Amino acid sequence: QVHLVESGGGLVQAGGSLRLSCAGSGRTFSTYNMGWFRQAPGKEREFVTTISWHSGTIYYADSVKGRFTISRDNAKNTVYLQMNRVKPEDTALYFCAQDLNARRWPPPTAVGDFGSWGQGTQVTVSS
Repeated sequence: QVHLVESGGGLVQAGGSLRLSCAGSGRTFSTYNMGWFRQAPGKEREFVTTISWHSGTIYYADSVKGRFTISRDNAKNTVYLQMNRVKPEDTALYFCAQDLNARRWPPPTAVGDFGSWGQGTQVTVSS
């Protein structure tokens, strides 16, 4: 099983930018799709974005499309989330997660398709 650690969260003003990182260890990273999810207080965990293991396929939630960018560096076992033009409604605990299955295509977007999760990093956007 992979161990995932997120970092890069913090407090940012609306309209600003933030870059989250997720470092993986303990299992082959490069053959698994990776995803970012978020959970606001009192709400369910929701899909943000996913990237295929070879970076060829990426999906975004409509709420972040055009503002957030996911990328990965398999040599560093790391996936990134660049957050631009953030809004107060982006405030949440952000999690990275690894697909249950290696080399699945297309990359999944459902919480239940991801088997390994990080502890989360808090992002707070002030208005």
